[in-house]
Amino acid sequence: MTTINIDGRVIGPDQPPYIIAELSANHNGKLETALKIIEEAKRAGADAIKLQTYRPDTITLDSDLPDFQITEGLWKGRTLYELYEWAHTPWEWHRPLFEHARKLGITLFSSPFDTTAVDLLEDLGAPAYKIASFEAVDLPLIEYVARTGKPMIISTGMADAEEIQEAIDAARGAGCEQLAILHCVSGYPAPAEDYNLRTIPDMTERFGRVTGLSDHTLDNITAITSVALGASLIEKHFTLDRNGGGPDDSFSLEPAELAALCRDTKTAWRALGQVEYGRKSSEQGNVKFRRSLYFVKDLKAGDVITEDAIRSVRPGYGLQPKYLKDIVGKRIESNVRKNMPISLEDLSIES
Repeated sequence: MTTINIDGRVIGPDQPPYIIAELSANHNGKLETALKIIEEAKRAGADAIKLQTYRPDTITLDSDLPDFQITEGLWKGRTLYELYEWAHTPWEWHRPLFEHARKLGITLFSSPFDTTAVDLLEDLGAPAYKIASFEAVDLPLIEYVARTGKPMIISTGMADAEEIQEAIDAARGAGCEQLAILHCVSGYPAPAEDYNLRTIPDMTERFGRVTGLSDHTLDNITAITSVALGASLIEKHFTLDRNGGGPDDSFSLEPAELAALCRDTKTAWRALGQVEYGRKSSEQGNVKFRRSLYFVKDLKAGDVITEDAIRSVRPGYGLQPKYLKDIVGKRIESNVRKNMPISLEDLSIES
């Protein structure tokens, strides 16, 4: 599969990178902030904004047993239920968020975390679905999403090759015809050296899917580099203020950084171009700075061209210097003047 189509936007290697701004928990409990994030994502040039659709009771259990305790990382000291209670996007917000995105002309879709979330998103007309990395092993959920007939993106953080193939097979087997996968490292934040971006072209070849990057590094370098290796989609967490204190703020891009990502990934994609060894359009005016052969003496018809009568100099309007040995010792039929370019087309040169 070389392309997919989300909300009328073709996505694939021959198209500019598709930039997804992940709103996640960066609304920090305020609908007004979520609406503002959508506006800023549109202003920055993102193609889509993505939500996460769950409630704490649909994603975990309300338990403080050791299995449910977070003991390290950004969210240390909370239970899973407490984290998701803090971070979730209330379901009653979804309709105004979808309506606001449509009004602004930016695509909005979401990651559902159970079947009831899929049902809600279907009622709202979600144009696509994203399977989060931790849900890539939830094959029943993938199959349920696939049966909507909508495009699906599966993030592959923590998954090995066998698990990725199982997720793809589940999606395809349940009817998903437009499927993309994202290389991902499920660290928050993740160091650039963990990304092993050479995995991206291998994923494209191995799984035959449109491939992109879910990037949790702290800057744009990894994402921009991934474009050179074939990433067609880029997902980055997005916030209004990295110091806002929310669950995901500290590893999210701010508006100016998202705008730079949108700009620079497209520049990287345009720079890839195609295999081409000829003279480029931007080089046409610089031919005068190339070297070529010029007469440095006046010569009359019948004179022998001696080595001291010609030189390789700038500009480049004469014959290429590689022909210098072929010309020395030949006779010319017409008079030439000093500082004239040598051209086989203009001069009949004979022994």
